[in-house]
Amino acid sequence: MTDPAPDVEFAVINFELSGRLPEMFAEMPNLRVVQSLSAGVDWLVPRTPKGVIVCKAVGVHDRPVSEWVIAVILAMQRRLPEFLESQRLGKWDRSPVDGTPDDDLEGQTVLVVGHGSIGRTLAMRLTSFGVHVVGVAQHAREDARPVSSLSELLPQADVVVNLLPLTSATERFVDAAFLGQMKAGALFVNAGRGKTVDTAALLEALQSGRIRAALDVTDPEPLPDGHPLWHAPNVLITPHIAGSTARWLTRGYRFAGEQIRRYAAGEPLLGVET
Repeated sequence: MTDPAPDVEFAVINFELSGRLPEMFAEMPNLRVVQSLSAGVDWLVPRTPKGVIVCKAVGVHDRPVSEWVIAVILAMQRRLPEFLESQRLGKWDRSPVDGTPDDDLEGQTVLVVGHGSIGRTLAMRLTSFGVHVVGVAQHAREDARPVSSLSELLPQADVVVNLLPLTSATERFVDAAFLGQMKAGALFVNAGRGKTVDTAALLEALQSGRIRAALDVTDPEPLPDGHPLWHAPNVLITPHIAGSTARWLTRGYRFAGEQIRRYAAGEPLLGVET
């Protein structure tokens, strides 16, 4: 990014600059649009001056995040964390720790909560595995059921994928009641935001052995040394890297360039945060 200046109207900002936002915005009094390079803008919206449009990076992270979700689903279904631990210990052990054998995905139901562009990309890729994908969004549409359907859908799902953005309405949306409705042995995958999940409730569900989990985001984040989530049973944790592939930045700047073209032409911008 070039240095902030008084005549800047359109700024492209990545999360790494979050600590400098107040002084940067102070140096850009004519700012009209802030384009984030991340899909989530919860870190940006509260700090953006009133009247400035904030845009999400629509489509930039769809492929890598959906691939991470599929990777961890397969890893947990085929018990790869257990086998990696056996390899570390030098043990040839095929027996499952909790007595549950590994399984393939054909015929299983994957529930995607927060079914936006990443969810649609995930659904398209899961189809080749013979999976039944059900999307859930705030309001019903052709490819998604409404949030009010969760009490019916959660007990049916073999895998529940959380892709919710963080807003006042979604903070701790995945709580004890949500997790309690999940099928015993089901897998909970979080690639959305850590604060959309009640960590204490998730820990209780994991420690009781009711569910399994794969987490790319946590609350708190970064997850501190010694936190009980690190040592919870049946959990796979990665450090918020689902969207961090070699080509994501190229996609991000390509999208930002298209947004700048739209702005200059007076055309509607994509991914406007409302």
